[in-house]
Order: sequence, then structure tokens, then C-alpha cells
Amino acid sequence: MAGAYDDRDGVIWMDGELVNWRDAKVHILTHGLHYGSSVFEGERAYNGKIFKSREHSERLLKSGEYMDIPIPYSVDEIEAAKEEVLTASGLQNAYVRAVCWRGSGDDMGVASARNPVRMAVAAWEWGAYYGDAKFKGAKLDIAKWKRPSPETIPCFAKAAGLYMICTMSKHAAEAKGCSDAMMLDYRGYVAEATGANLFFVKDGEVHTPKPDCFLNGITRQTVVGMLQERGVTVIERHIMPEELEGFEQCWLTGTAAEVTPVGQIGDYTFEVGALARDIAESYEKLVRA
Repeated sequence: MAGAYDDRDGVIWMDGELVNWRDAKVHILTHGLHYGSSVFEGERAYNGKIFKSREHSERLLKSGEYMDIPIPYSVDEIEAAKEEVLTASGLQNAYVRAVCWRGSGDDMGVASARNPVRMAVAAWEWGAYYGDAKFKGAKLDIAKWKRPSPETIPCFAKAAGLYMICTMSKHAAEAKGCSDAMMLDYRGYVAEATGANLFFVKDGEVHTPKPDCFLNGITRQTVVGMLQERGVTVIERHIMPEELEGFEQCWLTGTAAEVTPVGQIGDYTFEVGALARDIAESYEKLVRA
């Protein structure tokens, strides 16, 4: 499938039924468009099965709770909707997007309690998020925007509004010829990329930022478990940016990114080493098992 995302063949699940892809529309005064009252999940299906699907559905509901968006579907109903979309699309390997938002209704100010909460699920073919970076290592900029304090935003929700600074940071990175950007948190510690978590290797041990003000990704948790099963020491801690000089390898994790080695962050360089390649290959096997 190719072309603009509003002009494709296929179907999208919306509010309990499948509709033609081109007819999956909302009104211009939809609250989510104006105020960011939206949460979502990004998932991947491999050989017709969504990897850790139920965990994604559970997190979607949790994000709704964080954002005061009462999603009117259960985990089982969300699971059924995703399965219906995959079956109707005929796709075996696909990216799956489930999204919930405050729709248009009686409210059009900041408050929106009287507006209905709507939901949609779409699936499409989507290859490697960083292109050939999976083989040669991605190049990252260092963003000027920082992940905010948990006192300022519901940082553990996968919410649309929290990605505004990610979009700006990635645009700036791409303008410099980079694939993505590394973001620091409000304290100056290394946090994450714009849509993926970070891992570093030093002296056979793996160091990863402590997710205390950003999303603890499902892929991140999966990779931590894989490393521990191999007997590799994983240290979750606060990492200062100047420490990057001493790390040997680096990789990104995320549903879209999967496991992608990193070759450069700003002026710091890393080898696409054995552990990074092993985890990337092992993750690929795991999701297709």
C-alpha cells in the first residue's frame, strides 16, 4: 500500500464497524484536533499475529485513564477490533494503529466531558522505520527540546499531545541529515529518541535510561528481558550526556523502530557491534516465532 494516508484502498475500524478507508473521517471541530485529547498505540503484526497485542490494548486503556479519556471498550473488544481489521486487510505483516480521541459534541472549549470518546483501528504495510539504518547504524541529532517533568504532563501516557516536541525535534534532525534525535529530560539526563528507547553498551554491560519521566516501551521491556536471559547485566539509571563518549555500542528499541543499531549521536560515535546485531536478530526471530 502506498500514497497519501487519506487516499488508499482498504477498510478502517471506526466505532464498532468497518468503513471504507477513504470514508474514515471526523468533523473539523473534533476536540482531539484542537486540544490534543487523544491517545494511541503503535503495534506490529508478524505472520498475521500482533506482537504483544494484549499488552498494547491494556496500555491504551491506561493511557486513556491518565488523560481523563474514558475509552468505551474493553481489552477484549479492542483485541477483536484489531483482529477484524487484520483479517479484512488481508495483511500478514503490518503496522497497526489503534487511536482513541474526544470527538465533536456539545463542548468546544478546553473542557470536553460531554463529547463522545471515539476509537479507530487501521493497519498498513510499513517497512523498516529507519530504512537501512538497521544494518549500518542510525545517525541521531541531539534535540533542543527536553522531556518534561512528570509534574507538568502525564508522561506515562502514550498521548498525541506529548509528541509535539518529538515532531519538531525529528524535523530538525532530518534537516541535518539525521534519522532521529536523542532527547534529554528536564534534569539534563539522557532520556530517549523521539519515538524509541535507548540502550548503550560498555565493558559487556548494558546501560539504559531510567524511564521515570518517559514511556517505558513494550519493546524496551522485551529487550531488557532478552538481555537478562542471556546473563547480560542491565543497568537502568540516570545517564549524563557526556557519558556517551565512553559507550561502545548503542541501539534504539520501539514497535516501529524494532531494534535498530545507532552509529552516531551528535559528535559521539558507536560501533554496530556483536551485541547490538545479536539482539536485533534475536528480536526479529522472537516476533516471528
